[in-house]
Amino acid sequence: METKLLTEFYHLDEFRGIEGYKKNGGYVELAKALKMQPQAIIDEVKAAGLRGRGGAGFPTGMKWGFLPKNNEPRYLLCNADEGEPGTFKDRMMMERAPHQLIEGMIMSAYAIGSKKSYIYIRGEYKTPIRIVTQALEEAYKAGYLGKNILGSGFDHDMDVYSGAGAYICGEETGMISSLEGLKGQPKLKPPFPAVQGYLRKPTIVNNVETLAAVKYIIRDGAAAYKKYGTEKSAGTKLFSLSGNVMKPGNYEVPLAYPLKDLINGLGGGMKPGRKLKAVIPGGSSAPVLTAEEVERATLDYECLAGMGTMLGSGAVIVIDDSQCMVDLLGVLMHFYHHESCGQCTPCREGTGWLNKIVHSILEGRGRLQDIDLLMKVADNMKGRTICALSDAAALPVLSFVSKFRDEFEFYVREGRSKVRGTSYAEMHH
Repeated sequence: METKLLTEFYHLDEFRGIEGYKKNGGYVELAKALKMQPQAIIDEVKAAGLRGRGGAGFPTGMKWGFLPKNNEPRYLLCNADEGEPGTFKDRMMMERAPHQLIEGMIMSAYAIGSKKSYIYIRGEYKTPIRIVTQALEEAYKAGYLGKNILGSGFDHDMDVYSGAGAYICGEETGMISSLEGLKGQPKLKPPFPAVQGYLRKPTIVNNVETLAAVKYIIRDGAAAYKKYGTEKSAGTKLFSLSGNVMKPGNYEVPLAYPLKDLINGLGGGMKPGRKLKAVIPGGSSAPVLTAEEVERATLDYECLAGMGTMLGSGAVIVIDDSQCMVDLLGVLMHFYHHESCGQCTPCREGTGWLNKIVHSILEGRGRLQDIDLLMKVADNMKGRTICALSDAAALPVLSFVSKFRDEFEFYVREGRSKVRGTSYAEMHH
């Protein structure tokens, strides 16, 4: 069963517009939040155990607490640059419930003392950009944005900023660079954005789902929110289920939900006659799990980290026994090579090397020592760069090759896929 906390009214078309949103409890919590002390909101979010829903899983209230206690202007940025392959939950949230995000953002901005926020939306997301822009106009007209919101004395302005199709801008400092009109490249930390971010001012960057959840913590209180999930992974989470399942889509479940139940229950199981082979549990940069590991995996930060992978953004990609792992790694390496910003040498060169080596195996030019070379290059790319893109390319390589080595060796020896029996060239003609 799904637990619809954030997504309770997503099936109603009217929930997208301000009237329908208000009819279903919209903006009630905003009035409540504006009567609270800002610190009380931060404390409530801390007590609720809300963790960042964009991938890293960092405690939200703790992040807010890093802001310096000074009178500098501060900014709230919503990270809606959803570029991780397999992830499509933020898109649905913006398309079906833009006011939920806006309301959560106004409360969060009030809590951290920010007068200006931006929603940075992925450039390819034309529909969400249009819908969120329209919702902002409605919110301004209704007096929920602008000067003296609901007579509270709190002023806040919010804008949409559209990316230009760079995956790297989903990394918070890369996004800040892009927002400042610079090349979308990550910056070295420290200083962390909370101390020196957008325009060198204190800045908080949170994901769409994180900010939307704030509304429900204020509505129900921290204790009620913590009833979902576990002590260290509290609340519900949206999971984007894709790949070889009968019912792909977004599902909201409590954290620590069994992975196999998401696939076989909510996802309707495998296609007829197919067996589960592997699952990427947290977006394309998360190490892969074998079918046997899926049996004992639960969808929370601790369990997946303990299994050597990560919950990430909540993108569950299901792979069945008709899929060739060498092929899939080729697709992933093409992506990371293409999306590296080129700033750090291990990533700029390493992603190119990984892509070349995998494709040489696919094109029938591979040698057995190339399999070890893949592992060596990936190993040398980890933890040596400004941002995590280098690791994001290296981790799938290490997990694919170590868990499905026989497929790579077969491809090198036979020049064709062990699973499909055909070669890359035959497939692409």
